[in-house]
Amino acid sequence: MQQIIDRRLAGKNKSIGNRERFLRRHKEQIREAVKRAVDGRGIRDMAQGEEITIPKRDISEPVFGHGSGGKREMVHPGNQEYVRGDRIARPKGGGGGGGSGSGQASDSGEGEDDFVFHLTKEEFMQVFFDDLALPNLARTTLAETPEYKTHRAGFSSDGTPNNLHVVRSMRGAIGRRIALGSDSRRTLREAEERLEALRREADERVRAAELPALEAEVLALRQRLERIPYLDPIDLRYRSRVRVPVPTAKAVMFCLMDVSGSMDESRKELAKRFFILLYLFLTRHYEKIDIVFIRHHTQAQEVDEQNFFHSTETGGTVVSSALVLMEEIARTRYPTSEWNIYGAQASDGDNWHHDSGRCRDLLARTILPLCRYFAYVQVAEEEQNLWEEYAQLAAQSTNFAVRKAIEASQIYPVFRDLFKKEGAPA
Repeated sequence: MQQIIDRRLAGKNKSIGNRERFLRRHKEQIREAVKRAVDGRGIRDMAQGEEITIPKRDISEPVFGHGSGGKREMVHPGNQEYVRGDRIARPKGGGGGGGSGSGQASDSGEGEDDFVFHLTKEEFMQVFFDDLALPNLARTTLAETPEYKTHRAGFSSDGTPNNLHVVRSMRGAIGRRIALGSDSRRTLREAEERLEALRREADERVRAAELPALEAEVLALRQRLERIPYLDPIDLRYRSRVRVPVPTAKAVMFCLMDVSGSMDESRKELAKRFFILLYLFLTRHYEKIDIVFIRHHTQAQEVDEQNFFHSTETGGTVVSSALVLMEEIARTRYPTSEWNIYGAQASDGDNWHHDSGRCRDLLARTILPLCRYFAYVQVAEEEQNLWEEYAQLAAQSTNFAVRKAIEASQIYPVFRDLFKKEGAPA
């Protein structure tokens, strides 16, 4: 007999099964509501739940009702306005006073508001990141040949001489000698005391009779103690090391953001929205991943998350400085034999005109050979020199993509298009 016990945590007077069925049934409406919530939500509020409103017409279900049947005639008392055969006009909308719509308030009637429920943080993130994944994520080393790392695992009784632990071996040898020779040393001590007393004996005949046997016994005990080896092979202890497999699907994401003077507050907000989506997406789906934040104007600098989003420093625009810094960090800290490298860049496309060609060359020669995937998002409509150079490179490279997002409502579709699962519809 099989018994199934549901141990999922549920609050009082809540049904997990009904809630899950409701979320599945109205998945499309919830997804559209989440998209609308993202458009009007600030960056700091991205990781919170959301109040979702579904129109009552979308959650209504067909029902069967039993009518009175037949043909009936009724007389309403106090009727001084209508006679038999008159048609009564339909009441105007909004007169109920309890539903949505317009009209004057009334002391009668009833209605029904739109259905409102709260999505938890986990449910919001689940809908928000549905069907997303880093494209082309591959293990650098094949699964059949995993990487291993050695770790200390105590001591063992066999090993190579270079792993011999001298202190632990000598400690074992001293303990063994003490354990094996304790009885013999106690017997020897007692025999030596008797021998000393016998030598002081005044009677010559007693000494002559017992002295040789006692001296032989003392000599045998001393020889027995001397035969105990100072260091025995069983005393040797070696440092033990075990090989532990380490995960090979490690990834690092480089986030490059333009903070030059041409990036006004609205454009910076669009770039911040894109990167906060990317940050939440990576931290949700990949535990073994590093994120490197690089902000640039005429010079590039690696910063932490707080400075990346909230620093007020600005200046001119030299995009290649960020690409050069990304290459230096990748080659220094993230070798391609161990890490899968990804990059994402957000800018308004405005760049020093002599620098855009260099950016394309840097991407083609150094950055893209290191990266599994690199995405560029332009937060301005104008196709300036940087966009032209990047568009030419995107047409030739399979691991490089360019997109535009000039409104907050376009950030989410662009993000999903760039990071949708392989084979999934856009």
